[in-house]
Order: sequence, then structure tokens, then C-alpha cells
Amino acid sequence: MTLPFFYKEDLIASDTAVVLDEAGSKHIVQVLRMQNGEQLQLTNGKGDLFITEIIDNNRKRCAVKVIQKSKIDNPKSKITIAISLTKNTQRFEWFLEKATEIGVSEIIPLICERTEKTTFKADRLKSILISAMLQSQQTRLPVLHEPVKFKQLVESSAQEQKFIAHCIDGAKRNLSDLNNEAMSSKIILIGPEGDFTPEEIKFALQNNFSAVALGETRLRTETAGMVAATLLRLV
Repeated sequence: MTLPFFYKEDLIASDTAVVLDEAGSKHIVQVLRMQNGEQLQLTNGKGDLFITEIIDNNRKRCAVKVIQKSKIDNPKSKITIAISLTKNTQRFEWFLEKATEIGVSEIIPLICERTEKTTFKADRLKSILISAMLQSQQTRLPVLHEPVKFKQLVESSAQEQKFIAHCIDGAKRNLSDLNNEAMSSKIILIGPEGDFTPEEIKFALQNNFSAVALGETRLRTETAGMVAATLLRLV
């Protein structure tokens, strides 16, 4: 049976004993009813995995000792999804959950010409990322950036492969056809409800982004982000 999985941000490789915060301790002791001598997994979200054993099942400050450590290799390709914030917050939160499960490295909220919402509650969104990481048994927490204006991001992007997905008729290739090289870094731009403007698309193409399609149907912003993440993870 898989050991229970918990997150502790400040874990370091040299730790031999760890005291968990009150929320984690309460879940371990009162919800899971774990006892001294039982084992659980910890990660810091940076690729480190610790197998630990409970030595003090205090419901406010549960203490564990580290009995095994390992470092999970970086993914073959670092995937960044730059996606417009959605008017409906729940849809953006759904995307964050799925992108984390798929294994995206970075998520950049985009502020585009047609973006209707420009702020979010960072603490709530981080908790969603953590929950999705633990649920999917991963050890790397995606980096969630502060919202960035479209042109600023396009001009500063330095990834090896750069894509923009849009719905306007024109020269585009399917992302599944272009994503066939094991590049170390990839980024894709996903627009808001109403899509990117023609001027935004032109600006991205002038800055070495390739225009791509994600399929035959028109997708919601959050669905497009999830499809793009899945396609980019295939290589």
C-alpha cells in the first residue's frame, strides 16, 4: 500500500528529523489515526523524497525521523504554460490542478488585451497546486508566477521551443506535429475567452513563436491549457 504523502516546503536533504506543522499533524494523527512507528512520505516540492517514521504522534507537532532519502530526476523537458486568467476563477483553478497532475513545470498567468480578470489569491492557488502534486504522487511543485502582461512575456521568453495557440484562420500547424523534439524547455501561450487579438498574434510571431492548433474544435481557455500541457508532455 502506498504510504501517505505530505508536503513540507522547508525540507532540506540533510534533515534527519522533522516536526510537521499543526495542519499536517492533525491530519496524520486525528484523521489518518497514524501511530508511532508508522511510515509516511514527505517532499519539499523540489524533487526530494523522504521516507519517514513517526516518533511522536502529537496532534499539533507530529515528529518524524528520516529513514530514506532520494532525489527524483528532473523531467526531460521543462514545460511552461502561459495562460490568460479566466473570468470564472473556478475554471482557472481547475486548470492549475490538471496541469500539476500532468507535470507542468511553470505556470504564468497572462494579461492579454481581452483578459477580463487580472488578479488572483496566491495562497489559495498554491494550496491547489500542493494538493494536486500530492494526489498525483509527484515531488515537484509547479512554479506559479505573478500575472505578466502579454508583450512583456513574449519579449522575455527564452525557451528553446515557443508556441502560440489561437483560433484565427491562417497558417498554423497542429501542436502534435511540431512537438517532436526532446528540447529542454518549451512554452506555449494560451489566450483568453475571445482569443488573442490579431496584433498579439503578429507580435508573438515576430518574436519567434510558432502558431499552432490544438485540434479541430474550439476550446475554452482552461481546456486549451490542459490539452497543450498533455501534448507537450508526450515527448
